[in-house]
Amino acid sequence: MFLRILDRLEEIIIATLIAAATLVIFAAVVQRFAVGVPFLYPYFYDFNLTWAQELCIYMFIWMAKFGAAYGVRTGIHVGVDVLVNHLNAVWRKRVTLFALLCGALFTVIVGTMGAKFVIGLYPTDQTSPDLEIPSWIVYLCIPLGSYLMCFRFLQVSWHFYKTGELPHHDASHVEGVDPDAMARVEGGAR
Repeated sequence: MFLRILDRLEEIIIATLIAAATLVIFAAVVQRFAVGVPFLYPYFYDFNLTWAQELCIYMFIWMAKFGAAYGVRTGIHVGVDVLVNHLNAVWRKRVTLFALLCGALFTVIVGTMGAKFVIGLYPTDQTSPDLEIPSWIVYLCIPLGSYLMCFRFLQVSWHFYKTGELPHHDASHVEGVDPDAMARVEGGAR
């Protein structure tokens, strides 16, 4: 139950951030070009969207940190396994498990360093230039995203240890479309 909630929360955060960033960028572009149109100038001049670029940068950084954890969970990270595939089954499993645990170690180190940075930044009065939000909030994505990614590496490692299967992303799969029905349609169209 906890994992399903975490999975869904992760997906909601990523989708919300990308949708919000897209809307903010769209609004900033419309405002920028509307000010140059004489009859629209009075309506759009008073809107100050100078903070939009900074907000979008922060949203994309947060999305990337959570998206990396999503990538580990779903198997969409790029991996070079040419050499690993030439190993026998026992060594392939050992090397893959070692690589997954190295990923977990790396992300826990990055998360811990990020947490130390955020803890050191918290008592200061540093704020972001345009939004003027506390800087520690901006940098909080480093420990949160890294620890989530570490958890996902450990989750995938455990599943691989038990079953020998890694998460696999099928790029040709479209949710809600039956591949057999598509094959029948394509076969009948020829």
